[in-house]
Amino acid sequence: MSRYIVRRFVLLIPTLFGVTFLVFALMRFLPGDVVNSLLGTEATFSEEQRATLRRLLGLDQPIYVQYLDWLRSLARLDLGVSFRSSEPVLQMVIDRASVTIELALLSVIVSTVIAVPLGVITATHRGNKADVLAHFVGLVGLSIPSFWLAILLLLVTTLYIPWSPKLIWINPLDDPVQNLKQMVLPVIALSLSLVAVVMRMTRSSMLETLGQDYVRTARAKGLRERLVVLRHALRNALIPVVTVIGLQIGNLLGGAVVIEQIFGLPGIGSMILTAINQRDYPVVQGGVLFVAIAFLLINLCVDLLYVYIDPRIRY
Repeated sequence: MSRYIVRRFVLLIPTLFGVTFLVFALMRFLPGDVVNSLLGTEATFSEEQRATLRRLLGLDQPIYVQYLDWLRSLARLDLGVSFRSSEPVLQMVIDRASVTIELALLSVIVSTVIAVPLGVITATHRGNKADVLAHFVGLVGLSIPSFWLAILLLLVTTLYIPWSPKLIWINPLDDPVQNLKQMVLPVIALSLSLVAVVMRMTRSSMLETLGQDYVRTARAKGLRERLVVLRHALRNALIPVVTVIGLQIGNLLGGAVVIEQIFGLPGIGSMILTAINQRDYPVVQGGVLFVAIAFLLINLCVDLLYVYIDPRIRY
């Protein structure tokens, strides 16, 4: 197991190199640069002044030189400073990451608690009203975009319900109750599609598992149906479900940008989007690096979780 973990960590290095170089290069191929964003496009500043600012920011160097300089700083855990605010990027990422991680984890927990039991029920009661209703919920969840649902929830709670969350971020350490209230609508908006995906995967995996010989043997031995479903079928059906949940956590970390913008959450996604619009290269690079590392580590944790779910798996 330890050798497998070490090998996976070694494989993270070339993946991160590839991700960082692509982001580094693509940001510099975008029209305009941070100098135009800082100084504007008016003729107030001369070309000499703009060239001086580019030189101070290190943007006059070839792209490979800029990339190598950034890698050397990264080896010292220095992500640079924001071109706009001069804040350390590492501190910005740490401050914003807690918001995005909280949003993603709450969404995954809520969707898993709802979706897995629904998937089991629809698999064990195939063809009845509960199965039909769950299929309808799944189709609705897959069909409604999360950003549209977020706007609708915000509009309904503002106009028709005498309660709406504050759009100013409240740290959970300062006021956990208000923080959870603020997270209700964003979590609902993100969870609906995830409920549909996890429920359908759970149902499909359960149907396949319930047809296995060991399940029929357990029933033939006279075990109660509840015990057969929960102990023998569900545990063996969880591997594809856990895989989907792990992938969705990674997607939520990087894909919650619109939800964060709508509800005013200062997360990684909104930080990256703002930095892209402002051509703030160090902030974009630091934010994408965090998302890439988180995604790779989540995949590693999912692989290790397989061993706990199915003891027959060995690395």
